[in-house]
Amino acid sequence: MKYLELEFTINPYNRDAADLLTALAADAGLESFVDTPQGFKGYAQKDVFDPQALDAIIEAFPMEGIAVTYQVADAEDKNWNEEWERNGFEPILIAGDIFVHSTRHAPLPTAEYDITINPRQAFGTGTHQTTGMILEILLGMNLEGRTVADAGCGTGILGIFCVLKGAEHVFGYDVDNWSVENTKENMRLNGVSQMEVVEGNSAVLQGKGTFDIVLANINRNILLADLPAFRSALSPQGKLILSGFYTEDSPLLIGKAETLGLACTRQTEKDGWAALLLEPRRS
Repeated sequence: MKYLELEFTINPYNRDAADLLTALAADAGLESFVDTPQGFKGYAQKDVFDPQALDAIIEAFPMEGIAVTYQVADAEDKNWNEEWERNGFEPILIAGDIFVHSTRHAPLPTAEYDITINPRQAFGTGTHQTTGMILEILLGMNLEGRTVADAGCGTGILGIFCVLKGAEHVFGYDVDNWSVENTKENMRLNGVSQMEVVEGNSAVLQGKGTFDIVLANINRNILLADLPAFRSALSPQGKLILSGFYTEDSPLLIGKAETLGLACTRQTEKDGWAALLLEPRRS
């Protein structure tokens, strides 16, 4: 999957303006962001990016006295293995029971669940609030013998955790081949074999039957578009866990879920990000 890199300049720079712009830019297809001294860099898949929508967002930007400009270029085709070896990520302990680290760090003997993740160009080390919130929700659930679909699996961390916690089978997919290969690598690192991963979008769920749990840590627009597919893949007593969006987007997603017969039974928030637990409405 080819990506574009958009470098935004905010003049005068304002942290609140940067946060607001990153939230709005998701409507134009941007899905990840990196801060810079005068703004941030955003990344979007080439076939998803909507320049007209972005220009309209900037033109109607609601903060007076703030000027926003941006430049677009093809994202650099780096040697991501080399980039990872140079930068890595810091280990993280989630809810006192899940220790996520790379091969460069020793396990934590006191943690009940130890997960080794080497993220290449894929998203999901547990350090981001959205990944951490989903892991905390899963930690409190009985996963023994359950079947799980992991939409937009990234590094595979969520599916791998489900297997370690007793899931019978996990089906993961991602539109990015880097992520698919990275998930397979991380499966091997964690000795996980009860997991299948393929390249594709939500269409790959067709013909796979239903799942006890469906996970999706993706940006808001893709979640809205794929909710019908997630609903069709969910068993009658199943649970759908969503994250990857800002707190202010929760009502929109809950509203869409309700039209599909799903009720929100839990909402978690952290640093402006949100996660939802949705279940089929009981008659």
